[in-house]
Amino acid sequence: MAEFKKADGIVDWLDQRLAVKSFMKVMMTQYWIPKKINFLWAMGVILLTMFAILFITGLLLVMYYKPDVALAFDSVNKTIMQEVEYGWLWRHMHGVAASVVFLVMYIHMFTGIYYGSYKRGREMIWISGMLLFVLFSAEAFSGYMLPWGQMSYWAAMVITNLFGGIPFIGPELVEWIRGDYAVGDATLNRFFMLHVCLLPIVVIAVIAFHFYSLRFPHVNNEISEELDFDLEAEKYLAGQKKESKVIAFWPDFLCKDIFYICLFMIFYFYLVCFHYDFAMDPINFDPANALKTPPHIYPEWYFLWSYEILRGFSYEIGLACFGIAQVIFFVLPFLDRSDVVAPAHKRGAFMAWFWVLLLDMIILTIYGKLPPVGINNNIATIASVLFLLLLIVILPVITIMERKAKK
Repeated sequence: MAEFKKADGIVDWLDQRLAVKSFMKVMMTQYWIPKKINFLWAMGVILLTMFAILFITGLLLVMYYKPDVALAFDSVNKTIMQEVEYGWLWRHMHGVAASVVFLVMYIHMFTGIYYGSYKRGREMIWISGMLLFVLFSAEAFSGYMLPWGQMSYWAAMVITNLFGGIPFIGPELVEWIRGDYAVGDATLNRFFMLHVCLLPIVVIAVIAFHFYSLRFPHVNNEISEELDFDLEAEKYLAGQKKESKVIAFWPDFLCKDIFYICLFMIFYFYLVCFHYDFAMDPINFDPANALKTPPHIYPEWYFLWSYEILRGFSYEIGLACFGIAQVIFFVLPFLDRSDVVAPAHKRGAFMAWFWVLLLDMIILTIYGKLPPVGINNNIATIASVLFLLLLIVILPVITIMERKAKK
């Protein structure tokens, strides 16, 4: 049995039993961050803060929510919004956070692309981050269904119908997902279980893995400089903090992160208190009606770019392109064939590729909310084809040329 000494305090008592001091060294005080980073590197901690808000407000909302097609709409729009004290605030915070988290996630993702943070040993960081994006998408969709409004119902009809296009097992899979032949009470209960139980557990596990995967290759920096973290850490610990190119995660880096979190929370609560409606579709304030189809069905803004790819082609081709669009970013580290690790503004053709991709996704998002008629269809098809070409064809070509030019 290990020998235990009299503890000097609660921290020492825990350290003897749980090695909390060693854990804090590994995770915080001796986890090193490059000095040459900017505010965009705070997006990860902001995302963690947003997830915490979603989790806490979700717990408060689920106390009064009723996953029943006859009661769900009133439990949200009457009980929570009108009868529960501060229920409106928890719903606004939850709804706005659900939208804002995707805004931050897209910024985080494109920051990684711009600075090449998915390359040379950081592939697992990128893949785990994209897995989080997919899980948050599933969490957002399952949550969007719970108010049981018009857009909730018809969005569920459209999304579940997509699985019907899978060869051989499509129709059976749709019926299994819905729990019935049509979207109904069984579907609502299944998505409620996914939203409040299964998906949050998986998200927490993948967040832990994402931070764990950062521990070994360390965080990239804004000039993509390769650092000997052990050597730089020795300088820092020896008191040569100015000469060292790294800082400790705590307190140096996290203090700056907390500052950016505070700034972001001002923006977030401004939306919660004054512009919460941007996260809540007016059509969804009408109860779900299976006999009344909305004139134009569309998902939330963060899904619009991929939705536009789906409807930019015929059903079979659109479904295949939609599937490709959902997984294409996972393999980005392998589509970029260049050995160059540098910010986009130092990579010539890659810089142009980056901005064309970003502009194309913005166009897809804008047109995804417009009715698919006339010129809208033509623009959707052109933008969708360009998106696929940019990632499948153009990126490998320009990065292979970049690799050859380096030689």
